[in-house]
Amino acid sequence: MTGLVASALDAIGATPLVALDRLTQGLDGRIVAKLEFFNPGLSKKDRIARRIIEDARANGDLAPGQTVVELTSGSTGVGAAIVCAVLGHPFVAVMSAGNSPERAQMMRAYGAEVVIVDQARGGQVGQVSGDDLARVEARTIEIVARRNAFRIDQFHRAGSRTAHEDGTGAEIWAQSGGSVTAFCDFVGSGGAFAGVSRALHARNPRVRAYVVEPAGAQALAGGAVTRPNHRIQGGGYAMPHLPLLQDARIDGFLAVDDEDARNAARYLARVEGILGGYSAGANVAAALRLLEGPERGGVVAILICDSGLKYASTDLYD
Repeated sequence: MTGLVASALDAIGATPLVALDRLTQGLDGRIVAKLEFFNPGLSKKDRIARRIIEDARANGDLAPGQTVVELTSGSTGVGAAIVCAVLGHPFVAVMSAGNSPERAQMMRAYGAEVVIVDQARGGQVGQVSGDDLARVEARTIEIVARRNAFRIDQFHRAGSRTAHEDGTGAEIWAQSGGSVTAFCDFVGSGGAFAGVSRALHARNPRVRAYVVEPAGAQALAGGAVTRPNHRIQGGGYAMPHLPLLQDARIDGFLAVDDEDARNAARYLARVEGILGGYSAGANVAAALRLLEGPERGGVVAILICDSGLKYASTDLYD
C-alpha cells in the first residue's frame, strides 16, 4: 500500500512482519511476528470484518443501510464498527461484561451500539468462559431476530478463513521470503489459524501448524476443561468443535498458562518494543517452546493479534 487510499478500509492488511531476533537470542531458530495491530482497528479482526461484510453486500445478504450485529470479545466488533461506519450500516456489538472495557469504548467511538451481557454465575472481569460466551450468543440471536439484522457470524462464515488465507498467510510467506517452517496461533474462532495454515501449506506442504490453547481449557486437544476462566481474552473458550477448523491440518497442540502468556507479552514489549495483548503473549510463549523442541533450527511464524492498549485496565502490564 502506497500513497493516498480512499478510506480506512483500504488501510487494512499489508501489516509488517518483524523478526524477533533479540527475543530469541541464544536459541537455534527464529520467530517472525505479524504485527496485526497496524490495522486501523488495532487487530487482525479488521480483515475478517471487511471480508464478511463486503461479501454479504456483494451477494445480496446485506442490504444498503441494514443493521449489522455481531457477538464479539471486542476486536471483531471494533473492525466491524469501522467497516460499518465507512459503508453506512448501523452496527450493534454484543459483548460479555468479562471483556476489558477499553474495547467497548473503542466501538462506541466509531458509532456502534454496544450491548453488554452479564457473566455467568461466578464469572470475573478479565476472564471470559464458554458459559459467558453462551449467554452472549443467546442475546445476539435475539437482537438479530428483533432487528431483522445481518449477523457477521465469525465462527461460521468462510470469510473468517479466506481473509487470512488470501491476506495474512500469503503476506507472511512473501515477507519471509518463503523461509517459514512452522506456524502457531492462539485459537478463538479458528479462522486465522485455518486461513494462515492453509496459505502456508499451499506454498510448502512441509510447514507445520500448531494450535495454541490456554492451560486447563484444552478442548480442541481433547483435554479435560479444568480452568475455563483463564485470562487470555479472545479465545480459548473450551469449545471442542469449531467449524472453521474442520478441514484444517493440525500438526500439534500447545498449552500456555496465564502467567506464561503475561510474562511473554511483557518480555516482548521490553526486548522488542512490541506491545501486544494476552494472545500475543501466548503465541510468543508457544513459539519459544517450539524452538526449544520440535522446531529447533526453524522459522516459526506467529500473529501479534491485537494491541496491548486494549488491556490497559487489566493486569497485563501492571
